[in-house]
Amino acid sequence: MARTKRDTLQNLLSLAMIALAVAAVVKELRTPQGERTWNGKVAAVVPYDFRMPTIARAKERLWDPESDTFVGPRVFGVGWTVNMGKLYRTVKDAVAAARS
Repeated sequence: MARTKRDTLQNLLSLAMIALAVAAVVKELRTPQGERTWNGKVAAVVPYDFRMPTIARAKERLWDPESDTFVGPRVFGVGWTVNMGKLYRTVKDAVAAARS
């Protein structure tokens, strides 16, 4: 069965995310136990957070209309998530401006 380019790209991205997660865990395990935070950046760019998720952190990262950014670190795991609050506020403001 022939693989499509899309399947190949999806597999490569999945492999990259797994590699980044492993790198983040290794980074934390190499840090002295008392200094481990289980959140930070791997490869100097990709955020990770392996702390137990909280409602406050989820709200801060998923629904913060006052934020300056549309994307931020995930609530749990490696990578980014979309700040739906900022997106909603921006669309709402754009629609209001278009109507006036």
